[in-house]
Amino acid sequence: MDRNFSIPLVHYICGLNVGMANPSIPNQMRAFSEANSIIHYKGFLLIEQHNRSWLIRPENSPLLLLPFRTDICSLVEAKQLLNDRLSEKSRTPEAA
Repeated sequence: MDRNFSIPLVHYICGLNVGMANPSIPNQMRAFSEANSIIHYKGFLLIEQHNRSWLIRPENSPLLLLPFRTDICSLVEAKQLLNDRLSEKSRTPEAA
């Protein structure tokens, strides 16, 4: 079976236009296919999971934060978690 396939860079999932940074990564495709809704927020994708948790990942490189998952929470709470992590990142001095 040929595993090489191409996917357009823009997908329409749950009625939303979603750009994918690297569509050839199977885990990324699985995350999108399992999503209930996808929200663009401050350069990140907030991908709602079936269990009402959120997968939060950067839209593009360079990665300001690594992708992470939340516990079960609302969209407002997921945005606040992202804001908290972004503010922690801006306060933490970078290593030389």
